Amino acid sequence: MQSLSAETVTASGQNLPQLAHPRNPGMALDLDWVASVQANTSAIERRCATLGGRRSVKKDYQAAWLLKAISLIDLTTLSGDDTKGRVQRLCAKARQPVRPDMLAALGMEGLTVGAVCVYHDMVETAVRALEGTHIPVAAVSTGFPAGLSPWHLRVQEIRESVAAGAREIDIVISRRHVLTQNWQALYDEMREMRAACGEAHVKAILATGELGTLRNVARASLICMMAGADFIKTSTGKEGVNATLPVSLTMIRAIRDYQDRTGYKVGYKPAGGISKAKDALLYLALMKDELGHPWLQPDLFRFGASSLLGDIERQLEHHLTGHYSAANRHAMG
Repeated sequence: MQSLSAETVTASGQNLPQLAHPRNPGMALDLDWVASVQANTSAIERRCATLGGRRSVKKDYQAAWLLKAISLIDLTTLSGDDTKGRVQRLCAKARQPVRPDMLAALGMEGLTVGAVCVYHDMVETAVRALEGTHIPVAAVSTGFPAGLSPWHLRVQEIRESVAAGAREIDIVISRRHVLTQNWQALYDEMREMRAACGEAHVKAILATGELGTLRNVARASLICMMAGADFIKTSTGKEGVNATLPVSLTMIRAIRDYQDRTGYKVGYKPAGGISKAKDALLYLALMKDELGHPWLQPDLFRFGASSLLGDIERQLEHHLTGHYSAANRHAMG
């Protein structure tokens, strides 16, 4: 794995809103292309099983990659007991994700996370708490996490989240359309949700743990991109199986094929179950290998996580002091 320069990490930490690439407008549904998509499960699993042994970074290089990972986190709270106070503390952590003395020692003052992700009811609270920053608020929408509420309510929820100030909308697809191979219905649904988002960017959550096969994951990824998704995302974090490396490789290669065919870049967001710094390094290595440096920026790659940040902080303190600290030294708020 190549090292990252301090300049590269600092630029990503600023989270500037402008894109370095045109937004994916989508395209007409191409069912012949969808039908041709396959997934060699054994080859995908074999490739992922060897990743950790072939890609390793240590010392200063590891610290640089972990700082990069922080800049790509969608810091998330999606609990039934969320309160305004919890969201405000989360936003304070988003502004200052690592203790100031540590960032100063690493030469990384000003580093922030990629976004803050909350339920619709907490969008206004998060927007107010992040005033004066470039950190966007992402809202989970469309009947998250099951996506089974009435259709008109799902679309209206998107509009209300955008009106409340959300700059990114994480929507959930109807899994039944994938399981029954009803690609036209999935395309139409995604297209209408994309239109409801307006200027807000849309992340399509596939809930890959409920789609059955990697081939279904690949085809659903392609359909969502055809319908105009700005990002494709693995999971809600509420399924029994969330982000995995084989699922990620499948979705990443669908992104690469889509760019090769259309010229448009689509982002990727693994979410759920990524809680350790070493796991984040594997995902970064996979993105670097498969899609290259452009997909190591916040406009094309995000981690959906909360506890991941705490473990990265502990690793950075170990890098600076040679000692591991207790988790309570790196509080979430």
